[in-house]
Amino acid sequence: MNSYVNMGVGAFLGTVFVLMSVSIASEGIFHSEHPEKEGFAIVAEASGEGEAAPEAAAAVPIAVLLASADAAVGEGVFKKCASCHTVDKGGANKVGPNLFGLVDRPIASHEGFSYSAAMKDFSKGGAELWTWDHLNAFLTAPKKHIPGTAMGFAGIKKDEERANLIMYLHTMADAPVALPAPPATN
Repeated sequence: MNSYVNMGVGAFLGTVFVLMSVSIASEGIFHSEHPEKEGFAIVAEASGEGEAAPEAAAAVPIAVLLASADAAVGEGVFKKCASCHTVDKGGANKVGPNLFGLVDRPIASHEGFSYSAAMKDFSKGGAELWTWDHLNAFLTAPKKHIPGTAMGFAGIKKDEERANLIMYLHTMADAPVALPAPPATN
């Protein structure tokens, strides 16, 4: 009976040895380092007491923000959007519609794109055009401005960054509409 116990313990120890050896070898072969720089950081927005709400971010009138906006900088900001949208004249729709001529274009109207029910309802509820104010509010927090939209983007919280993007989108048109006049100061 002693030999059976010895064989059982030996088989158990042999199995543990093989498993540990395979584990150590596979860690050495398949080990991957963390990248030095992330490819694209996904930012999760938390709602805490110390944070400004999207309404507070949009409190600065878009006309004031556009007065100092830079379309060239906005072109760089558009890279966040380029995986889902194009801005080329006659460009194809991707996951989202082509954005050429977006400013003052009717909402949910780009030919050949299937808009979400929420976007269609929003466009019928009095918000007929992508005005400066609608673009500003939508790009601040898309799902808050149009609840139920299929656009899975958290938004652009920084006023300057958002204004630069809107200015860039404004230039992507055959005949860009006039910039809004800043409000009169007293």
